[in-house]
Amino acid sequence: MVGKDPLPRTEIISKLWVYIKANNLQDASNKRMINADAKLKEVFGKPQVSMFEMAGLIGKHVS
Repeated sequence: MVGKDPLPRTEIISKLWVYIKANNLQDASNKRMINADAKLKEVFGKPQVSMFEMAGLIGKHVS
């Protein structure tokens, strides 16, 4: 989704937003919520997250 080279957390979040917008994954009624597709469910661990929660969930996958 963001590549395999190491990136700073800010760059990861930016690339995720590009992916989310390209795949129309923002909730239509509440733009602050992200509806996870199969790839994002593996990262988030649940079907929907808020944009604020996303940064914390990403942190679990970044060293």
